[in-house]
Amino acid sequence: MRKQLLTIIATGLTTLVMAGGIVTNTNQSATYVRMLARDASTSIDAVYFNPAGLVKMENGFHLYLSNQTIFQKKTIENKFPLLNESKYVGDVAAPLFPDFYAVYKKDKLALGFGIQPNAGGGSAKYNTGLPSFEIPVSVIPASLTANGITTTKYSADINFDGSSVFWGAQINASYAINDMISLSLGARAILAKNTYNGFLKNILINPNQPAFGANYNGANMVPATQFFTDAANTLNGWSVGATSYYNGLEPIVNGGGGSTLLVNGTSVGLTSEQITQISGLLVAAGVPQSQIGLIDIQTARATLGAAAPVFAGKSAAMAANATATADKEVDAIQTGTGYTPIIGANLTFGDKLNIGIKYEFRTKLTLTNDTKVDGTGLFPDGGKLRYDIPAILSAGFEYKILQSLRFASGFHYYFDKDAVIESAPGVKKDIEGNLYEIAAGLEYDITDKILVSAGYLYAKTGVGKGFQTDLTHSLTSNTVGFGGMFKVNDNLSLELAGLFTMYNSDSKEIDYSTYGIPSAIETYNRTNVLFSIGAAYKF
Repeated sequence: MRKQLLTIIATGLTTLVMAGGIVTNTNQSATYVRMLARDASTSIDAVYFNPAGLVKMENGFHLYLSNQTIFQKKTIENKFPLLNESKYVGDVAAPLFPDFYAVYKKDKLALGFGIQPNAGGGSAKYNTGLPSFEIPVSVIPASLTANGITTTKYSADINFDGSSVFWGAQINASYAINDMISLSLGARAILAKNTYNGFLKNILINPNQPAFGANYNGANMVPATQFFTDAANTLNGWSVGATSYYNGLEPIVNGGGGSTLLVNGTSVGLTSEQITQISGLLVAAGVPQSQIGLIDIQTARATLGAAAPVFAGKSAAMAANATATADKEVDAIQTGTGYTPIIGANLTFGDKLNIGIKYEFRTKLTLTNDTKVDGTGLFPDGGKLRYDIPAILSAGFEYKILQSLRFASGFHYYFDKDAVIESAPGVKKDIEGNLYEIAAGLEYDITDKILVSAGYLYAKTGVGKGFQTDLTHSLTSNTVGFGGMFKVNDNLSLELAGLFTMYNSDSKEIDYSTYGIPSAIETYNRTNVLFSIGAAYKF
């Protein structure tokens, strides 16, 4: 039990508000939110989506700022039979998810700069914890009952808060070789920060074992740590002779009362409390409860004497359980820095078709713990964890169906298998395959000043069952986006957009044989809603 309870709060990026891959955020502009296919962009958000396309912008200096407000609900359901509740809900909130871009364009050369949250960007709160937190607590009643201490209930105060944001600052240089071909070269610096705050405290149980104290009568919910401490002290006290039950029974046996049944012990000088405590010690020594009424005082004395070494071992186990069920807290921060080379190309065919291609190399990232409190032993101060951002290949096109109607499509492939993503130092998470996305969008000019757009994106995860946990999981999804833009004047334009993501739930069978349960099904699901506003200005 001790080891299981010490590992209730585990590492993991819990707050990926809208990932393109298993780590990467691709929702990097209000234009993306309303269209979902920006891989051939020749507007200012091309700083992120299609750097080589920046040479298609007008000469001058361009600025862009957008913000997204994101709400996500994560639902975990676990059918482990000993849990009080099977469903756990986490609320992820990111009221601020900003993107800033700046571009200077002069003839064939364009220089771009961007700041955006490339991963994370929000905070998750699980008011009732997660199955992996509670299951080690839920097995306490069954474990005690199996050892002769009838226990039927448990409760605990469990809370986990996590936040994550990987800020990216990137620069690009783009050059038009001719009217058809342009190339780009850039780099991004990633500044990563995860915070973990959580606790497991006030574990209560209702053990029926008055031998360890009159309060432990099965009717009262009592602190588990105190019960295990009292049990350890009682058992240890007997084993070293500090408790006088063995010695106290000797005069009765020598005086001829040894054949008296223990349950009738008051007739030879035992108190009712002493009988109860001795009965409990006999149960702890392995005597079935059903046989206690048939044991005489002489047999009880001999059994207790022989059980002294057993009591010593059980006392040590109870002491370990007292430590394991004590209040646990975590207050830790993980930080790290990584760098991403980025290359791109843009191909233009006439005045109707534009194609964008971009490749982002893998970002090797090591997170280092800065720990204030670690009641679990999982966040040693100065400890390190690899959490790479996978390489990404994206390609897309934009086609002018009419002068006022444009169709765009995009494909994104994430090289998740090649990334080193650890669940614990030196333990790489199991990733079976790579994730890909397919996107399509339409944009229509209602007037010279107003346009509307809509888009669809399908994301197919490939991580496999081995990757999925209640803290970190990747789900196949379908996303729809919509919105519009209003040109205030020739220099300023404003955007409004929103999207909704529907996730396909996923389940896995988890082996719980260490708890005496063969297995249980755990199911993962979530919903995602996002609203965005943006503004672009050119000088």
